[in-house]
Amino acid sequence: MVEEICGNILHKVPDIIDIKEVMEKFPVMYEESMNTVLIQEVIRYNRLLQTIVQSLNDLLKALKGLVVMSSQLELMASSLHNNSVPEFWNAKAYPSLKPLASWVEDLLERIEFLQKWITHGIPAAFWISGFFFPQAFLTGTLQNFARQSVISIDTISFDFKVIETAPSDLDRPKVGCYIYGLFLEGARWDPALMQLGESRPKELYTDMAVIWLIPSENRKTLQHGIYLCPIYKTLTRAGTLSTTGHSTNYVIAVELPTIKTQRHWIKQGVALICALDY
Repeated sequence: MVEEICGNILHKVPDIIDIKEVMEKFPVMYEESMNTVLIQEVIRYNRLLQTIVQSLNDLLKALKGLVVMSSQLELMASSLHNNSVPEFWNAKAYPSLKPLASWVEDLLERIEFLQKWITHGIPAAFWISGFFFPQAFLTGTLQNFARQSVISIDTISFDFKVIETAPSDLDRPKVGCYIYGLFLEGARWDPALMQLGESRPKELYTDMAVIWLIPSENRKTLQHGIYLCPIYKTLTRAGTLSTTGHSTNYVIAVELPTIKTQRHWIKQGVALICALDY
């Protein structure tokens, strides 16, 4: 059974992306920080794909008795049998709570997102859940604006606007970026009123509309008529500070329009989530 699972995953996992080709097509440019973001993402995903393929091949050899079954490979075989992601992969991967089958499908979708970016150029809207390190992408967006406007990046922060257009129908904005692929927990987005609304019965998570992140200089945070909604990578809502100074789970807080008070939504535990646990 484990041998069959290994074979299925190896069959699905794509080849490593040619980093030299990507660097030629998207060179590091002062005017376009997104090229650097793409190269960094490709390096991270290549490292993960390499780990997956190598460890699966090692496990197949161990099952056939060609190499010694180490304790690490034994733990990996046990995880694969229980439909959970091996710890060895998790250490090299992005935060995720998905079971193995969903995790592999999610990984393939993430690689497909990068492949489309490489093939068709910088996308009009970005699938924020597909990034290994979304904070780098957000910093890149601010950096682009700072360099275009010749102002200090320290004085710039994001303004937020929710738009109802589908990601496929959008053109890349002149300023800022569109993000999609988020899920709302504890509330829902009301497209008719264009504001946060109460969750419907038996609906734990709802899809969030496209959000336009608009870099603005010396912007003051609104005090009324908004809920400062945090974005987390997973449903755990807890992370540790990494060496980059960023949390391993928290991404950014987004201002969403509402007629209710901040306290109301805080009590509901409303947050935006990049990836669910199924």
